[in-house]
Amino acid sequence: MKNEVNKIAKDTNCFLKKFINNQNSSHLVRAMKYGLFPGGKKIRSKILIDFGSLFSIRYKTLIQIGAAVECIHAYSLIHDDLPCMDNDKIRRGKASTHIKYGESTAVLAGNSLLIMAFEILSNKNLDLSEKIKVNLIKKLSECSGHLGIAGGQYLDLDYEKKKSIKE
Repeated sequence: MKNEVNKIAKDTNCFLKKFINNQNSSHLVRAMKYGLFPGGKKIRSKILIDFGSLFSIRYKTLIQIGAAVECIHAYSLIHDDLPCMDNDKIRRGKASTHIKYGESTAVLAGNSLLIMAFEILSNKNLDLSEKIKVNLIKKLSECSGHLGIAGGQYLDLDYEKKKSIKE
């Protein structure tokens, strides 16, 4: 199983590197890559591969969807580490993105990764019907926004604020 996870992580990273390198470059790409490729097991991609194989969805298609989910995950970690959030200075044994590139660049890199997830899902090379692409984008948007990741971060911050007031 470890070999399978490593292969999926490698294939996901390979897709993401090609996708980023095929875009017009910007000053944010270095910070985006820094937050996206720090290692990690890409376990979300493994779960997608396992689940998608039950429905006979092609491996290449699942890698692309998994890559979009990894972009969202990286965005959430970059934003979670920010001084206004959890203020973590280290992520996976190295400086957090905001420490390495500055707070404003980290915010923009995280935002760009979130948007890149939807670029991947709407790309003409993703072998899915337009209806399925729209449904994927809708579900991942809901899971990323105020009903999902952002809403969860708000609750976490609100709890921490209440906890510190009581202390």
